[in-house]
Order: sequence, then structure tokens, then C-alpha cells
Amino acid sequence: MKQSKLFGKTTKEIPKDETSKNAQYLIRGGFVDKSMAGVYTYLPLGKRVLTKIENIIREEMDAIGGQEILMPALMKKEDWQTTGRWDIDVMMKVKTFFDKEYGLGWTHEEVVTPLAKKYARSYKDFPFSLYQIQTKFRSEKRAKSGILRGREFSMKDLYSFHTNEEDLDKFYDQSKNAYFKIFDRVGIKEKTYLTFASGGDFSKYSHEFQTLTSAGEDLIYICDKCHIAVNQEIIEDLENSCPECGNKKLKEEKAIETGNIFKLKTRFTEAFGFKFLDKNGKENIPLMGCYGMGPSRLMGTVVELSNDEGGIIWPKEIAPYQVHLICLGDDEVVIKEAEKIYESLQKEKIEVLYDDRNESAGVKFKDSDLIGIPLRIVISKRTMENNSVEIKERLSSDTEFTSLDGLVGFVKDRI
Repeated sequence: MKQSKLFGKTTKEIPKDETSKNAQYLIRGGFVDKSMAGVYTYLPLGKRVLTKIENIIREEMDAIGGQEILMPALMKKEDWQTTGRWDIDVMMKVKTFFDKEYGLGWTHEEVVTPLAKKYARSYKDFPFSLYQIQTKFRSEKRAKSGILRGREFSMKDLYSFHTNEEDLDKFYDQSKNAYFKIFDRVGIKEKTYLTFASGGDFSKYSHEFQTLTSAGEDLIYICDKCHIAVNQEIIEDLENSCPECGNKKLKEEKAIETGNIFKLKTRFTEAFGFKFLDKNGKENIPLMGCYGMGPSRLMGTVVELSNDEGGIIWPKEIAPYQVHLICLGDDEVVIKEAEKIYESLQKEKIEVLYDDRNESAGVKFKDSDLIGIPLRIVISKRTMENNSVEIKERLSSDTEFTSLDGLVGFVKDRI
């Protein structure tokens, strides 16, 4: 992609009503555009990052047997009434001209449970798990923290169905491992903790995945011995101690929830009269689990954790492009060589953003830092005198040089 043609521009202005780093950098870098409070348009750069995060999630959900579907965002009032959740305060509702009401999905148990009921009638049909990546809507009273907490956002929700608790527990543990693989690939695993939270009506505990950041809205208490944490909402119930080892020397930290998993058991299957026949022909109610993760929230969390005064520092797997090629000056020979490099990189399927704009070196370097692509290649009249280009990694203050002939091979070794 040539930067002169890229839709969405960088800006020096810090949005006055945005205090979070993720909102400031993503808006200034041309990744998102704020439509209204809690609602954002993802511009081409931002959409590329979001899609890469979604694809990582897909790969790890597929690896544990998840099957992707896409459920409607517009949902029947009757199904919400069946589970007693029509009047819950986060629900956004719409009314048609003939006075029929619908709910906009903030979660999808009310769709997936009757869907599963249609197709799973025998014990032979179990276990199975279905997931989607879908737009969600929540009536947040105070949308804040950029894309960390919005009124419209993307969410991966997976639902698993089982004939017994042993099988549910097995899949539940597999999902924990899958989540940490995702966090590792997007670059936040080291600061993310499996966190005990209230299980509500479903079980003694549920689990959240909390990532340490000063932008977080939750307080968690970390046990360094077990590398787990406890959410503030249940710490007193555990007598201020670790549920695994009893350690009372817990460390208080701010964090943001980047995922959660629940054992729903029969809460929804029973409500919808969902039953299956076991080996003996006897009717039983299947058990459910729910596993949520927000791709857009992950994106915002990465920015909160991975930045410096210049801008964003994207991990390699989710950067919008792998390489930022910058051409300096207006020398025709240099420009011709830059175009040649651009075409060579593209031919090798290397994702490259080519800054071909008629701007000063200072402007181009500042924009490059702000956008945060991992590897920067600079070609100028000075570098061409030595038949080379300058290479700089976003995470490093050092620069190095490589020959024009060896550039493609050099880049392949770095990305």
C-alpha cells in the first residue's frame, strides 16, 4: 500500500475528549475514527490489525474443536423473556413501526441454545462447541477508555455443549490453554493472569483473564507463588487469600479484563427445554460452557501496554504491515529504486506500507513511530551512494545498513 493513497491520515492533535492512550494513539495514527461516544469506525490500518487478531483467535478456537458460525445481532424478545433477561439494564432494544420489539445482542446464549437444540438430540451428537465473532451492543451508561469499553464492539463468544461435568471440565481447561496461546501471540501473555471471579448462579467461581495496565478498571490481587489472581469482588469471600495455596501476601494491581470463561451448566438448556437421549434412551439436560473474548478490546489493550512517547509498538503478528518503507527526498533515481524495492517486497508476499508522500524526513519518521510498524526501511540519496538502505526496528534505537541486492533476504530473516 502506498501511503499517499491510504485512506485515513495521521494527526498531531490529541483528541480533547479521549484520555486513554489507546484512543489517543489509534485516532492520531489513523487506525480508528470516533463516530460517537463508545462507537468507532475502523479505518484501513485499524481493520488490518483487528482482522489479524480475529484470525489468531479463530486459529486457536479451531484447534480445540470450535466450529465457527455467525448468529444474528437482532434477537427475538420472546427468547430473552424465556431466560428472564429481557429487562436487564445493558440491553439495547429497538421497536419497529408496527410496535414489535427486538433486542440487540450483547451476548448470545438466547440464540445458540435453541439453535443447538434443533440439531443435537442424541448423546452421539456431543460434545460440540460453536463460536462466532460478532458485533455486540451494550447500553453502557458511560462509554470510556477508547475501544476498551464501548457501546458497539467486536466479541468472540464460544459455547460448548456436554453430556457430563467431566467432559465440560476437560474442555474448560483446554480453553484456558487456548486463551494463553492467544495472549502470547498478541504480545500480552506476560502481564495476563488467570483470575478467580464470582461464578454467580452457575458455579462457585468463574475465571477472567486480567491484563495489568494502569488503564484497567478492575482491581485484582495477585499470588506470585501460583501466578494467578483474585478479582476484588470476591477477595473477602476468600479471606484475602489465594484460592490455590492460601497465600495471604497478595499484590494489588489495576487490570483490564481481556477474556472470561463460565460454566453455565443447565442455566440455559433447561430454560429452553433442551434435552438429549443417553445410551439407555433416557432424557437428560446437556451442560454448557461460555468463553468470551473481545478482539477490539484486545487491540486496545495491546496499545495500552505497547507504546512509547512516539506512538504504538505493534507486536509482529498483529502489526498492520510487516515493513514500513520510507523514501526520502525528491531525487528521481532514489524514487525509482524505492519503487523497485516496493515491488520486490510485494512479490515476496511481504506486507509493506510505502511512504511515497512528498513530506519531510521529520514528518515521515514521526508518522512511522506513531503507526508503529515493526521494521522500517529508509532509502535516500545518502544510502544509495553506498548501494544500501537503512534498517531500524521499531523497538530499537539502533540502525543498521544492508545492501540493496540482499535486502529482501534480510527482511525475510527479520519478520
